Amino acid sequence: MMKKSKKIALTVVAVIIAVYILSPFYLVLTNTFKNANGIVANPVSLSGMSISQFVTNLSSVVNNSNFNFWFAFATSAVITVVSLALLALFGGMAAWVICRNRAKWSTIVYMTFIASMTIPFQVVMLPLISTFRDVGKFLGIQMLQSIPGIVFAYCGFGGAMTVFILTGFIKGIPYDLEEAAAVDGCSPEGTFFRIIFPLLKPVIMTVTILNGMWIWNDYLLPSLMLGQSGKVKTLPVAVQSFVGSYVKQWDLILTAALLAMIPMIIIFLIGQKQIMNGMVEGAVKG
Repeated sequence: MMKKSKKIALTVVAVIIAVYILSPFYLVLTNTFKNANGIVANPVSLSGMSISQFVTNLSSVVNNSNFNFWFAFATSAVITVVSLALLALFGGMAAWVICRNRAKWSTIVYMTFIASMTIPFQVVMLPLISTFRDVGKFLGIQMLQSIPGIVFAYCGFGGAMTVFILTGFIKGIPYDLEEAAAVDGCSPEGTFFRIIFPLLKPVIMTVTILNGMWIWNDYLLPSLMLGQSGKVKTLPVAVQSFVGSYVKQWDLILTAALLAMIPMIIIFLIGQKQIMNGMVEGAVKG
């Protein structure tokens, strides 16, 4: 009887948590089928929803010249894909060197990565902008309001977690594989790309999806580095064009938010198994 009561209680708690977590998605999804007046009148109610209104909202968002949906979508896609590729490559290389090098400096570097994960972004965001501006002037490369600059920033902020997870996984790979490759005349670079990197596929999938959801949905860093008035805008920043000083177009804002959410929802549903497997394997092997 106690076990049954405990199971019922846990189920109720799980349902409450699920409703709490899914409620924002419910509001976004249902209100895309309403006009602005219907949203303001009662955003929770299902009344006032219609397919024709959703089509109208969708057309207004996609064809809006200020929002420029397809350009913002392509910008977000390029920034996300390039950042993830560089994080996977350089994160794997850094984690491998840290694991296989027994010198004291490797431990210091690893602990530096771990320590950087505890620093809130809000603490460094203003010095970051001024530093990027100065570095861009020194190198003659535009670091602000440019795709290379924000990709560089994402590699810096996402590198700590990537190295942390990959390091735990690499520790579980037998060193005998690398010794056998060295005996066969394989160079260190060949050992990494031919032996180690293919074995990292499960955990790389995990960090790629986790970093991908963060980079795609991020608003604060792009709004600081790309600016509200710049030509280069990611989807979250471009949605700001529907927010005026006195009027907020909630029907268009929520429709644009839904369009921005769909790619990440699809990727998460496809890769959720890889996320769990990679996290478990990384934790056990670490």
